[in-house]
Amino acid sequence: MLKAIIFDCDGVLVDTERDGHRVGFNRAFKEFGIDAEWDVPLYGKLLQVAGGKERMRAYFDEYGWPEAAGSDEVKDALIKDLHKAKTEITAGLVGEGALPLRPGISRIVDEAIAAGVTLGVCTTSNPLFIDAVLDLFGPERKAKFAFVHAGDCVMRKKPDPEIYELAKVSLGLPVEQCVVIEDSRNGLLAAKGAGLPCLITTSTYTVDEDFSEADRVVPELGDAPDINVTLADLGELAAEFAA
Repeated sequence: MLKAIIFDCDGVLVDTERDGHRVGFNRAFKEFGIDAEWDVPLYGKLLQVAGGKERMRAYFDEYGWPEAAGSDEVKDALIKDLHKAKTEITAGLVGEGALPLRPGISRIVDEAIAAGVTLGVCTTSNPLFIDAVLDLFGPERKAKFAFVHAGDCVMRKKPDPEIYELAKVSLGLPVEQCVVIEDSRNGLLAAKGAGLPCLITTSTYTVDEDFSEADRVVPELGDAPDINVTLADLGELAAEFAA
């Protein structure tokens, strides 16, 4: 019996990367006077690095740091300040309605709430950003999420399974009673590394990734009349995993 659904945020709840986080990074760079512009193909490459702070560090390590960042301490402070600015920008984009919930997400959440299924979120996003995303559900739905593990709540980001191991502790349920919904290979590997069944709903940047280990892959959850995944489907997926 399905008792819990754990959602990733970016690419699952909202397709955020291309027109959300990428835009936020670029605006933050401009605000800080940094000569950097992440176009769509480059950002796709950078997404192989999990975590926004880690992504910026990998970019600057490869393409060069701003001239003023001459010491490790200054680099650390710059990354922290840039990430804070970027998070505020992207949270603002969500609040303005520029980044809506993906098709089928509200429907699945409503089905789960009606059935008494526990909801949780595991994401590398900043807590401020995920809070803005959850606001899109409205206060009643938002209050039904039992936990949100976000940002730097773990030492190791996806594809490491640490964040899903933490979710297992929060839920206290057998893995065969839970389903993870992810959109990326890094997320898939994290979920499977924690021994959890995982459904993939592909997003803008992940459609061509290798999801051979996934229990099911769909383009989106979907709304009527084009529904790809129902709560019953997730229950069947969990049952097949248990078998």
